[in-house]
Amino acid sequence: MGSNKQPLRIGLTGGIASGKSTVADMFAELGVPVIDTDIIAREVVTPGAPALLEIRARFGDEIIDATGNLDRGVMRRLVFADDAARLDLEAILHPPIGAETRRQAGEAGGPYQIIVVPLLVGSALLPFVDRVLVVDCDEETQIQRLLARDAETIEQARSILAAQASREQRLELADDVIDNYRDIDHVRQQVASLDTAYRLICQSPRGGAE
Repeated sequence: MGSNKQPLRIGLTGGIASGKSTVADMFAELGVPVIDTDIIAREVVTPGAPALLEIRARFGDEIIDATGNLDRGVMRRLVFADDAARLDLEAILHPPIGAETRRQAGEAGGPYQIIVVPLLVGSALLPFVDRVLVVDCDEETQIQRLLARDAETIEQARSILAAQASREQRLELADDVIDNYRDIDHVRQQVASLDTAYRLICQSPRGGAE
């Protein structure tokens, strides 16, 4: 009977630039299947994909670069300056991302899986996961990381944060929390402890999702 149980699904979330990818990579190094919706989001907008055609129809040719790919810089500026545009983009992207996430999870196996969903608060994927793991850090740290990575100005960095669920909303949703305030070894220790805990949950009679 136990072999027929679904793997335990852990929804990994956190604010932008909180360290989700680092944590997901650490779980992957421990042999845990990782399904990353950020990667899926890039796959569903490859040239010729239905979602990209919809985005182009909604936002115009300016969001397509010279190679025929989505110009992420232009798209980012559009959606973080306009809530209606952001909601329209999410309405186009979320259904194919959700469908592909479920498909990959169904094939990935493992005693438990990490499902990386940056915008898990309010997401249609929230009921799909069995536990929520939040990677947490303070907003000033997020802003500094964004300025080094994505955002062009501190104002844009703050608007990106404002467009997401609040830190309080994420923590309220959390079953488990990894704090990413200190060095990488501290994060790795927390991942190792959670890996042990999740494997123990999977061994219990109620461990797997039905």
